[in-house]
Amino acid sequence: MSTAESTTSPLRDRVGTVFTVRPLTIGLTLFWIWVLARWTTDFVLAGVFGLDRGTPFLPAAPFLTAADTVASLAAPLGAAGAPLAWFAETLQFAADATAYLPALAHGIWTTVLLTVFSVCLGFALALPLSVVRVYGGRWARWLALSYTELIRGTPLLAQLFVLYFATSLTQVLRGVPGVGVGFIPAQAFWVAVISFTLNSAAYQSEYLRASLDSVDGGQLTAARAIGLSKLEGIRYVVVPQGLRLALPSWTNELVYLIKYSSLASFITVQELYGRTSTLANETYQYTELFVLVAILYLALVVSASALMDRVESHTATAGVGHTRQ
Repeated sequence: MSTAESTTSPLRDRVGTVFTVRPLTIGLTLFWIWVLARWTTDFVLAGVFGLDRGTPFLPAAPFLTAADTVASLAAPLGAAGAPLAWFAETLQFAADATAYLPALAHGIWTTVLLTVFSVCLGFALALPLSVVRVYGGRWARWLALSYTELIRGTPLLAQLFVLYFATSLTQVLRGVPGVGVGFIPAQAFWVAVISFTLNSAAYQSEYLRASLDSVDGGQLTAARAIGLSKLEGIRYVVVPQGLRLALPSWTNELVYLIKYSSLASFITVQELYGRTSTLANETYQYTELFVLVAILYLALVVSASALMDRVESHTATAGVGHTRQ
């Protein structure tokens, strides 16, 4: 390769990275600025200063006026005015979005809470399950395997319905002091958290088990050789290495839960999909609302993937797993 090629290639790569990554970063930054501003306004400032909750940040009138103007310009052009007509529809979509976004921001809040609680609690349950699967006795391994196969072998929606309709869990949670009062969600939310936690724990335990199995067995032997007990060797030597290897799979579980949190709407939880469905039934604007909610879910998923990519890069250790150059 010539000197000129070797000089320009890294520059070309950097320029390409700027133009492919920066628009995405800017878009996600603007998305979270809006989300945080919306939450602050509706959950904090509205109560302190007596503001109306759900007031759009931008009025719809300018978008509607612009849409009518562009549509009037496109009409006489016939087929040649198709790009203008498409732009007019985009402006109309923006006008509709300004009215719906405040309510959908509340749905994002519930979706984020559902996902964070379920992933974190699921991890707390999955870690001992995975250790038992790898290092436990025969009967302990059998019990852990039975749990994971039962959960993974049945639909999440069925599990959710069983917990909500076929058990007394709803009544028990309804009697817990504070549930459904103020900013604390009602019992249906917590039933969903429990269901998603149990489901996520089964999947996460398999990701972690595979990662623990991939750690060289000599690591535990070396830990025992320097005086650590078996449990200490697992805790301080094997598990930290396994967790690094499990991060890509854990990212997949996080993305999975963001999307499948929409199932909570079937037990009356007003998360992002539930609020969208309610608005669509009230306004009959199904196409506009579900296109909008698809964009919001995409923003949440890409944000989660970007966050976990940062975590993976930050925790990468030379010689353990894959490290980027």
